[in-house]
Amino acid sequence: MTKSIQHTMTKNGLILAVFAIVTTGLIALTYFGTKDQIALQQQQKLLSILNAVIDESLYDNAIQLDCTLATSTELLGSNQAQHIYRATKQGQAVAVAIETTAPDGYSGKIQLVVGITSSQPGAAKVTGVRILEHKETPGLGDKIDLRISNWVLDFDNQVYNAEIATNWAVKKDGGQFDQFTGATITPRAVVNAVKLSVEYYLANKAAIFKAPNACSVNNMTEKVSQSNE
Repeated sequence: MTKSIQHTMTKNGLILAVFAIVTTGLIALTYFGTKDQIALQQQQKLLSILNAVIDESLYDNAIQLDCTLATSTELLGSNQAQHIYRATKQGQAVAVAIETTAPDGYSGKIQLVVGITSSQPGAAKVTGVRILEHKETPGLGDKIDLRISNWVLDFDNQVYNAEIATNWAVKKDGGQFDQFTGATITPRAVVNAVKLSVEYYLANKAAIFKAPNACSVNNMTEKVSQSNE
């Protein structure tokens, strides 16, 4: 190999190395310059979802930054940790927004969030329900999605306690909630998931509000960092 070829290869190698360093530096600068904005956008999107199931007039804390994590395959439908966001007013517990899973949808798992507040002793009231993710059949099971129909609004202000537990089912099963023509499995799965979420809340209310905060600003920033790695 001649000296000129060696010189050319060395020169090209140095150019590539410098280019790689500069590119890495620019990516790092872009990330550090935008990570706070990304975190803010995530918080705003999350807050809009939480306000859809818990009216913002009910609380005065930063609900999107106040949560605990819970795992219950039996009541929350998953062996993965789910977020429970906590709403308080003047330091007093007001309501929660529980992320939960209906594992038995027609086309697979249905992810949803359920807003719940206390009612009479031993009872709770659903303040709202929204579907976060699903793969249900278009034109049939997808009517659980508020963008398709208003069916999910039937949960608003519904009270649950053990005495009326049988009402928490679709009409085909003797309950109070409508099913869809040609699609009973999907609404049945959602109704059951909401019911079980309320049962989880009633059984764990005190622990939910005493648990350490898993959604602080630092945790949100760390989550954004991990999502960009």
